[in-house]
Amino acid sequence: MDNIRNFTIIAHINHGKSTLADRFLELTKTIEEKEMRPQFLNVMELERGKGITIKMHPVRMDYSFEGKSYILNLIDTPGHVDFSYEVSRSLAAVEGAVLLVDATKGIQAQTIYNLELAQKQNLVILPVVNKIDVPEARTEEAKEELSKLLEVPKESVWAVSAKEGWNTKELLEEIIRKTPPPKIDLESPFKALIFDSKFDSFKGIIVFVRVFSGKIRSGEKIYLIHSQIESEIKEVGFFNPNLIPSLELNAGEIGYVATGIKEPGKVKVGDTIILANLHKYSFANIRESKFVEISDIQPLAGYKEPKPVVFASLYPQDLGEFEDLKDSLSKLKLNDPSFTFEPEIREGLGRGFRCGFLGNLHIEIVTERLKNEFGLELVISTPSVIYNIIDLKGKETLIFNPADWPETFKIKEVQEPWAKLEVLTPTIFLGQTLEILESLEGKQIETRYLNPEKVFLIYEVPLREIIAGFFDKLKGQTKGFASMNYELLGHRRGDLVKLEILIAGKKEEAFSRIVPSFKAFEEGKRIVSKLKEILPPQLFSVPIQATIGGKIIARETMRAKGRDVIAPLYGGDYTRKRKLLEQQKRGKKELKEKGEVRIPQKVFLEIFRS
Repeated sequence: MDNIRNFTIIAHINHGKSTLADRFLELTKTIEEKEMRPQFLNVMELERGKGITIKMHPVRMDYSFEGKSYILNLIDTPGHVDFSYEVSRSLAAVEGAVLLVDATKGIQAQTIYNLELAQKQNLVILPVVNKIDVPEARTEEAKEELSKLLEVPKESVWAVSAKEGWNTKELLEEIIRKTPPPKIDLESPFKALIFDSKFDSFKGIIVFVRVFSGKIRSGEKIYLIHSQIESEIKEVGFFNPNLIPSLELNAGEIGYVATGIKEPGKVKVGDTIILANLHKYSFANIRESKFVEISDIQPLAGYKEPKPVVFASLYPQDLGEFEDLKDSLSKLKLNDPSFTFEPEIREGLGRGFRCGFLGNLHIEIVTERLKNEFGLELVISTPSVIYNIIDLKGKETLIFNPADWPETFKIKEVQEPWAKLEVLTPTIFLGQTLEILESLEGKQIETRYLNPEKVFLIYEVPLREIIAGFFDKLKGQTKGFASMNYELLGHRRGDLVKLEILIAGKKEEAFSRIVPSFKAFEEGKRIVSKLKEILPPQLFSVPIQATIGGKIIARETMRAKGRDVIAPLYGGDYTRKRKLLEQQKRGKKELKEKGEVRIPQKVFLEIFRS
C-alpha cells in the first residue's frame, strides 16, 4: 500500500492554505465543479464569516499519476496562534507538510512556529510561495527567505498562485513524489490514534483517526485505552470531505469511526483505539499465551495536553439555561479539546462556568459557536490569567478568579505567568513596534534581521500584557504587516494587587480585578466612572468606590433620581409643600442608609466588555 500519501498544509493566517486546498480538490475531481465554492473545506458558518480556518479539516482525494492510482489524505489547518494545538494534532497524523508563505508578506511569526512543530515530527517539508499573481508579490525575495530558513537551495522552493491555479498541478505531483508513504503494518493488531472528534445524535461520538497498524471493520468491538471504554462500532469510513462509509479502514489510512458512545466526556482526543479482545488479557497472560506481544497494546504517543493560558467565566443570560450551557460545553469540547470548563457560582450572575482558553480569539470563537450552534445568549467575564500566591507559611495556591485572592496581610509573594513573545515586523515599522513592546513591562531578549526589510524581535513579558489587546495595537501601528507568536515560560514574581469595587458600601466581587499596583488608580478610576454612566439611577445617592486592601483610591457618586413631590399641589399654604420636601429628604436619608442597589445583568456584561 505504498500508494497512500498523508500530508497537511501549514502557514501563517491568511496565506492561502484553504485556497490551495480548493485547487487540489478540483484537480483530483473530489468536488464537482458545479458544487465548488471558495474555501470549500471551511464548513463552519463562523469560518466562512470571518474568512479564517478555525478547525482542521481532513479530506481524502484520489489521483492518478504516472500510471498509478494514489490515495491522498490532506488535512487543512488553522493559521492563528490561538489554534496551534489544531496544527500539532494534524502533524501527528501525516508524513509530509506543505509550508506555505504569502509572496506579498514573506515569512511571518507563525510560519516559523509551525515549521518547528513539523520538524519535531520529522516530517518532509515542501516549501511553497503563494500569491505570485498579486501585483505586490515579492516572489524572489520570499523564495530567498524560505530557502535560508530551511537551508535548502532556492530552486527547490515552489512558486504558485492558488487563486489562479498556476503550478498547482505540478505541486500536487511533487507532493506525491516527495512525501513518503506511511509505514504500514497490516499483520499487527489494529491500533489507531484519535486526532479529533465530534458529536452525532444518531451515531454517537465520531472520532477522526489515523490507523497505524492492522485494520478495522464496522460492527467490530473496540477499546479506548486511556478512557477504558469498550464499544461496538456503528460505522467506519473516510472524508470526501463529507463522511463516506466504507467496508474497512486499513493501516496508513486516515478516516473516521462512529463509536456509538453518547456521553461526550468518555472520549478524549489523543487516546488510542485497539480491538476490544486485546485488553482482556492481563500482561502476565499475554506473556504466557503469546497471543499478543505486550508492546502491541501500549498506547500511541498521543498529544501533549494543551494548557489553557487565559480564563473567562461564561454565564447564561437566562438563568434557566444552565443545564443547556453545560451540555453544549461538553459537546463543544469534543470538537475542541483545548478548552476546559468547570462550574462556579457568582453573586449577581448565578451559576455558570469558569473556562480556560488558548487566547482571546479562542474565547471569541467558542462563545460565538455557543451562540450560533446552540442558541445560547451569554454573559462573559473579563479574561484573566492564572496567578500563584505564596502565603506566609510557604504554601502555594493557584488563583483563577479575583474572588479567591487572599487578604493582603496573608500574602508573602505573588507570581504571574510570563511568555516569550516573538514579533516579526517590517523594518519601516520598527520604531512603532519597539514603542509598543517597551510599554509591556517586559525585557528585550533578541533582535535578529531576517533580511534588510524584516526584523525578528523576541521579548519576555507578563502574559496579561499580551491578552489585553496587544495584538490589535500591533496590527494597528504596523498597518497589519507585523505578526506575533508566544509561548509560556512559567511564573515569575510580580507586584500585583486586588482592586475591589464597592457600590453603596457593598463589595461587588464580580467587578474585582487583579492589576499591577502602579496601574491600580488608573484602572479603578476607569471602572467607577463607567459604572456611574451605566448603573440605573436610584432614589438615593449612590457612592461607587474602588479600593485596595480597604483603602479607597477612586470614587464617583451617582446622584439620586429626582422626583417632584410638590407637583400635585396647586397654590395653598407653603408649609404643606415644605412638609412634603422635608419628608422626602428624610426618606432619601433612610434609603441611603438601608437601601440596596440591584445591579441588572446588562451592567455586568457592559463592564466585562469594557
